[in-house]
Amino acid sequence: MTRFLGLYNYWIVIALMMIGFFTLTWRTNYVKKVIGLNIFQTSVFLFYITMGKVAGGTAPILGDYPVYSHPLPSVLILTAIVVGVSTTAVALSLIVRIRETYGTIDEDELRHLDDAA
Repeated sequence: MTRFLGLYNYWIVIALMMIGFFTLTWRTNYVKKVIGLNIFQTSVFLFYITMGKVAGGTAPILGDYPVYSHPLPSVLILTAIVVGVSTTAVALSLIVRIRETYGTIDEDELRHLDDAA
């Protein structure tokens, strides 16, 4: 039992991933879909960060230490955060334009507007 409790970070990643996936697939409001996508991205970020940490490891800067943590996952996550913020900004700007044009940001209402046209 303690073996499963010791891996709590993976349980948190799985929970966040499922919350984000559920929000992304089951909500019809586009802003809520973007929030679900951000939660999903955050779970992936946490997964990579926890995988990149070595127990007892230090940063490979200076010194003669026996165990190092690899810096590549942290660098990849910094790049992914920038891409995630950019994706969110573009998605929200598109949502604003959809709201200005159609008067709604609900997926079902937009589908009915498209069927009526």
